[in-house]
Amino acid sequence: MKELIKKNGLKYFTYITLALLYFTAISFSHPQELASGVRSIILSRDALITDYFELVGYGPAFFNAALVMTISLVMIEYAELPFTGLTIAAVFINTGFGFWGKNVVNILPIHFGTILYAKAHNTPMSRYTYTALFATCLAPFVTELTYILPFGLWGNLAIAIIAGLFVGYVLPPLSQHTASMHMGYSLFNVGFSGGTLAFVMFCVLKSFGIESQSVFIWKAEQHPKLIIGVYMYLLAAFLLGLYMNEGKMKSLLKILKHPGRAVADFVLMDGPGATLMNMALTGTAALTYAMLIDADFSGPVLGCLFTVFGFAAFGAHLRNYLPVLLGVYLSTFLTQYSANDAGMIIAAFFVVGVAPIAGQFGVIPGILAGMLHSCIVMCTSQMYGGLNLYNNGFSCGWVAIVMIPALESFMRGYEVRKQQRKIKRESKNQ
Repeated sequence: MKELIKKNGLKYFTYITLALLYFTAISFSHPQELASGVRSIILSRDALITDYFELVGYGPAFFNAALVMTISLVMIEYAELPFTGLTIAAVFINTGFGFWGKNVVNILPIHFGTILYAKAHNTPMSRYTYTALFATCLAPFVTELTYILPFGLWGNLAIAIIAGLFVGYVLPPLSQHTASMHMGYSLFNVGFSGGTLAFVMFCVLKSFGIESQSVFIWKAEQHPKLIIGVYMYLLAAFLLGLYMNEGKMKSLLKILKHPGRAVADFVLMDGPGATLMNMALTGTAALTYAMLIDADFSGPVLGCLFTVFGFAAFGAHLRNYLPVLLGVYLSTFLTQYSANDAGMIIAAFFVVGVAPIAGQFGVIPGILAGMLHSCIVMCTSQMYGGLNLYNNGFSCGWVAIVMIPALESFMRGYEVRKQQRKIKRESKNQ
């Protein structure tokens, strides 16, 4: 039994999380409320920011997140993919956005679009499953077209489905191209490619006089019992990871030494036990920061926490996340934004996407990356009318594109000067 848990513990933990989501949903609402709430979620616009806690209540929001997670796991199992760090990141970011933007209807056309791409290129779908899961960042685009087009319900719906298929078909090759632009220093590659595609589609719609507008639906309160429950969940994750790792911390310390630059799959490099401990610690740091700044415990906040938790299996850890998080916080002393503004709260979680910059270049560049991210992300959602859920992912891509050439040039110059000084000292000694 112990060997089975060590081998498949991460997979078991993921399915236990799914069961907990369903259980939490049922504990908040009876079946009729859940059905009515999920229906309202499906019919809502879903553009940034649409908080399902505020829109329909806790029960339906948890139930919708569980349904989205179920679809993600079905795709993983159908493709027979192992539970690696990338698997965990893909599943948990989808689960997180099940609290604000994704539902069981608006993600399906995008998935089928990627399936069509795989069929057209005579390639197994397993090669593009992760892209399909991340590509649902444009799920609100599918929903939005049913509201803003002038062709009636059925005409709008048909065009929305075609658009979703198009998104799923185009993002796999586009994402392969954009990965070379930020050179792995942004963990949210599809967020960058998705934002680029969303911007293009937004401009096309606007040229025809059709324009999408961002929304702001936000649960402005905390829920102490839920917060305590999340802390207990993170503690259980750490203890399970410790058990899987036979009580040893050495491999966890090894994770902290990785820069985190993609592809950094901690499950494959250091084992599932150490990875789960790292996920718990990184998630705890993110949640504690939110509590210290008195952030609302809204659907987006819980969804962001799931994302940080998931990507702590694929590039993020305390050593590279804390500097960029500090950068976001320090920026609030220099800009017009407050630390507990909704946008800045979300940025503090999603800045984890540029954590590899701190991991590779050090604390000061990491802080600067966090500060730059907090500035860019507050502007970028206007570029596509809230149609890209991974707005912070788009911003992370730009932070990396702007900073990495300068940092690499500085480091090369520093090494050259260091070598020249060394040569001079040696020549004087001779």
